[in-house]
This record gives sequence, C-alpha cells and structure tokens, in this order.
Amino acid sequence: MAPVIPRKAPAECVHDVLGIGFGPSNLALAIAIDEHNRSRPGDAALDAVFIEKQSRFGWHRGMLIDDATMQVSFLKDLVTMRDPTSAHSFVAYLHDRGRLVDFMNHKTLFPLRIEFHDYLEWSAGRMSHLVEYGGEVVDVQPVREDEVVWAFDVTVREPGREPIVRRARNLVVAIGLELRMPPGIERSARIWHSRDFLRHVEELADGPRPGRFVVIGAGQSAAEVTGYLHREFPEAEVCAVFSRYGYSPADDSPFANRIFDPEAVDLYYDAPPAAKRMLLDYHRNTNYSVVDTELIEELYRRSYQEKVTGRERLRILHTCKVLGVRHGDGAVLTTLESLATGERSELESDAVIFATGYRPVCPLGVLGQARSLCATGDGGMVCIRRDYRIATTCATRAAIYLQGATEHTHGIGSTLLSNTAVRAGEILDSVLRHDPQRSDGSLVYAGEQA
Repeated sequence: MAPVIPRKAPAECVHDVLGIGFGPSNLALAIAIDEHNRSRPGDAALDAVFIEKQSRFGWHRGMLIDDATMQVSFLKDLVTMRDPTSAHSFVAYLHDRGRLVDFMNHKTLFPLRIEFHDYLEWSAGRMSHLVEYGGEVVDVQPVREDEVVWAFDVTVREPGREPIVRRARNLVVAIGLELRMPPGIERSARIWHSRDFLRHVEELADGPRPGRFVVIGAGQSAAEVTGYLHREFPEAEVCAVFSRYGYSPADDSPFANRIFDPEAVDLYYDAPPAAKRMLLDYHRNTNYSVVDTELIEELYRRSYQEKVTGRERLRILHTCKVLGVRHGDGAVLTTLESLATGERSELESDAVIFATGYRPVCPLGVLGQARSLCATGDGGMVCIRRDYRIATTCATRAAIYLQGATEHTHGIGSTLLSNTAVRAGEILDSVLRHDPQRSDGSLVYAGEQA
C-alpha cells in the first residue's frame, strides 16, 4: 500500500502561533492573543490556531466530585493576574451566569471544582474560532532558509481524514500530564487511576453494590476519593492505604504561598542548581502529597464517629506498602506490607483506586523531527529560556515555547494554575518581540545549547 502523503494547508497560510494542546494553559494564551487582536486589528493581528486531540474541552473530568473545591483562589483564573479588566475573568463568568451576588455572599476564595470547570468550558467556547478539536499532532519538521529555521511544518491527523500539514512560525506545546501508576500494575475495569474515577463509579450503578474499596495514595485526590466513596456507598468499607502515618496538611500559609507568586519564577530561574533543589525540597508540602486541613478533619471526624458507634467502615491503613495487585475470583487482591513490622496481609475488594498522581509529559515526544533542534542539559532535561522558549542547537527565527514540564527551570509554581495568566502574557510578549512584522527581520536565535 502506498504511503499516505499529507495534504498541505494553503501555501500562503503561515500561522504566527500554533498551539499543541488546548487545556487551561493554551486556553489562557488563546484569550491573550484574541484580546491582542481585538485591540490591534489588521496587519498587527496574530494568526493563531490551537490543535486539541480531545473531541471537546475537558480538564480532569474524572475528579469533578460534587463537593470538591479548588485549591487556588478564583482570582488566579485565566486572565486576572495578567489583566484584571479582562472580559474573560471568573468574575465575568459569574456575572454572565447570574451568580455573582450569590458567590459574593458565599464569602469564599475557592469555588467548587465543578464550577471552575464550567468557567473553563465557558471560556473555551468563546475561543472556539481559534481551536480545532479532534486533531493529533504526529510530526513537526523544521523549515529552513539559508540554514536558518524560520518555521515549522506540523502534521495533524484527524480520524477518517488524510493528515494535513500546517506551517507556523511559533509553536506552543501544552500537552499536560500523564498519569502515574506503580510499575507492573495495569489499569482495568476494577483497577483504576483517580483520573477516571467518576466514569468508573457511574459504571457501578448497573451491577451489585460494592462491599469494599481500596484507595492508594496520601494526597488531595486520594483523600477526596476516600471521602466520596465513604459517603456515596454507605454499605461499603473504604480502606485508605498509604506509607505515611497520616494525611499531611497542605502548607497554604501566606508566606509559604509566595512560592506561587510570579516574582518567584524570576528568583527560581536565576538561582544556582543547589538553591533550586533546596527550594523544591522546602516547599513540596505546598502542593505534593498533601491534603486540605478541612478534609483531613472531616475524615477524622467520620473515623472517630464510627469508632463510637461500633461500625467502622473507614479504615486508615497507614505505614503500609503495596507489594502487588492482582485479579482474583470476582475480586481484586491487594498485598500489603507493614513498614513497621514487615507483616504482610491481603485485602480483597471490589475495586482498587490508585490516586498516585501525575508526571509531566516529555515535550520532545510530540515534536517529531524538530526535537533535534532542542538543546538539553543535565539528565537530558530540555533547556528552557526565561520566556518559556526552548533553547535551540542551531540558528532559528522560529521558536518553540513550552507550557508545562518547566519545574526544573522555572520552579514549583510555573506549571500550575497560579501562574497561567501571567505565563500566557509572557509568551505572547515574546512572540510579538520577535515577530518579523514588528522588526527588521534580523532577529535570529543563535544556537543556545547549554
């Protein structure tokens, strides 16, 4: 069979910006670009398109538990930290939905997660003219002129259609996170990752009521899953398994929260490697494997109440290590080992939920042939400039920007919602500074390998 030759977009169409992925990060960038274009129409406007593999916008849908709240202030939305007057703020969304007064009376900085997701969908709907859903980027090729890379040819594949090649001067990669599972454990109909939690729970409605769940993990998602199952399945036992002695509270005190300030990105970026490691170690308890204090207290209240009544359904199996999970006769068998005594035990359950978090996706995997342009440093990590531009190994007028997987260069807050709006503005400013329509065309990124 002859190979499929990708069709090309019109030759005259060269996008100023092509975004790969359309989660909150690139959504914030799309809004920034759209606002720029509306304020500077005509030749000053940027031609932008975003390619999203999903068929519609979605952000952690599997964990939109009805009573779960955001862990960042609503002011850290897609725009406010960049432009408080933007019509795309969470406050503007509340006004549009007719809930602004109600939210004010609620006296909280932290909306329900399901409400914030609705805000993101509301914003994505307003940017529908800039995004194409259902397309997957399968290759990126540098386009050279006089040995200088001036653009990229991006091959996009859509179901049931021939691939199409789009040309762009700047790429912005925001492909999110991938779930983390322990080595050797595969997901199944009874072994879940918390990412797919609600979908699997809905499937239980058609079968017999579960008698026991096992939840593995000590972070916010694990605690939320434990609380939800304990509440929604009143006949089931819920076993929370983790290696710690108890859930650890998140440090959300005012001074510690400064690690998420935009200024902290500058401090971290310019710090020597030893200081970077120290800062990450010091402040891991602001974001990793920690739980909101209110939720910890609620779970403890339930546990104590059950001890009083003599019917304990919420079991906290602390200082335990999971040795293995396997399917048994109509159940899942989890082998545990006590870290204190070495004693081993086996739990039989209807389902095991791994709330074991996520890891950044290596951006090089989506860049195809263009990955050879990307400079790498210690441990093969991508070298990233302060403006989130990947450093290159050769001269180029084109640029690849990265949203996500920048913790090693920009710090713990750089990849989170806390800095989404500011980061989008910084990337837009960098694109505009190096736009050939706004310069004499002589701006060239020299080879920058660290």
